[in-house]
Amino acid sequence: MRAISHTILALTVLALTAAHATATHATATPPEHFSSLINGKDLSGWHGMPDFSPFTLAAMPEAKRKQMIAGWTATTKAHWKMEGDELVNDGQGAFLTTDADYGDIELLVEYKTVAKADSGIYLRGTPQIQIWDTTKEGGKWNLGADKGSGGLWNNSPGSPGKDPLLLADKPFGEWNKFRILMVGERVTVYLNDKLVVRHARLENYWGKTVDSPKGNSARPLLQKGPIQLQTHGGEIRWRNLFVREIPSAEANAILRSQNAEGFVDVFNGKDFSGWAGSIDQYEVADGAIVCLPKKGGNIYTQDEYADFVARVEFRLPPAGNNGLAIRYPGKGDGAYVGMCECQILDDTAAVYEKLDPRQYCGSAYGMTAVHRGYLRPVGDWNFIEVTARGSKLTMELNGTRVNDTDLATVSEYMHNSPHPGKLLTRGHFGFCGHNDPVAFRNVQIKELKE
Repeated sequence: MRAISHTILALTVLALTAAHATATHATATPPEHFSSLINGKDLSGWHGMPDFSPFTLAAMPEAKRKQMIAGWTATTKAHWKMEGDELVNDGQGAFLTTDADYGDIELLVEYKTVAKADSGIYLRGTPQIQIWDTTKEGGKWNLGADKGSGGLWNNSPGSPGKDPLLLADKPFGEWNKFRILMVGERVTVYLNDKLVVRHARLENYWGKTVDSPKGNSARPLLQKGPIQLQTHGGEIRWRNLFVREIPSAEANAILRSQNAEGFVDVFNGKDFSGWAGSIDQYEVADGAIVCLPKKGGNIYTQDEYADFVARVEFRLPPAGNNGLAIRYPGKGDGAYVGMCECQILDDTAAVYEKLDPRQYCGSAYGMTAVHRGYLRPVGDWNFIEVTARGSKLTMELNGTRVNDTDLATVSEYMHNSPHPGKLLTRGHFGFCGHNDPVAFRNVQIKELKE
């Protein structure tokens, strides 16, 4: 009986030890539709990367890129570790960087740090959502630490999102909780359930080092990139890192819901009431205006607009081609006699591989080239917002500013074809059909009065 008792005792100890080990490495269950970025055991799924341009990294030969990443990753073991369900960094070493790239996401993160440390979260390899020691003793009030964590600290001074809307940090020793929404380059941040950044552009810190088309603004963020956890001078602990990729329909709804005041529906989803032009070349199907196959022509609002913002969702078939008519006078080729045609095109089609850069989706057709690479896959609904203010045009595609230009400064044209309408101050809004069944829905316009 005594031997059996010892055996039972030994087995019990082993079982308890195994249970303790399992509990030690357990991680919280992700909310529905989320996945965990940490496994509670090791740094699988992550690599090391310092403050380094993802554009430069992507441009390297593959062998050199892999060599650099391997070198950075080798240093992480000395500074990063898992302690139970907590990811711990000592304040030194390369930033921990996801192997996977992410585009539109909802990110949940909890962190706890120490006095005089600061840190941050890089999105798409770009700094950063700031984490501060917000106390005066931390010594960084001159940098904005007194305003609290959660701001897009590397944005331009005075820009939306640079400083948080309020201070929401908890005292040292307590866990803080981020909820981050990112659609395109638009970022919304909640810290401890308080809104601290509302739908602000995360500016591309690396943009000035990347070539841009003539007449356009600096390159925006990558469409997809890694999440990075910054290290900066003091211990920081992370837990409950969960991510959810936002599908295109939800992304469009988020974009449409922001700053929605003043927008008016100019298409009722049923018929062409309020529209003029080549209406017989189009149809209304499933709540959308669709160009008939092998048809074209321009259709446009009966109303005219001076300065305005237009929001439209569009869906491209393979090799689809159409355009947004901006300040169209009601007759003639919208690309030339109107202020411009904002090109709507399937950039991925092989037939368009060698177009002039001023012909791709989001360009001011024939005048200003666009930053490419921000379209959704063919068949998905895209969201575009076009702002016309005087001679200036800004175009956001799926939440990313792809064209920011002043047509008054354009002096070189594709094929040397002049654009006599580029300085029009008023005109109709519409669509320029090019024989393909491109669909448009949720067409909204806000007039700018000031």
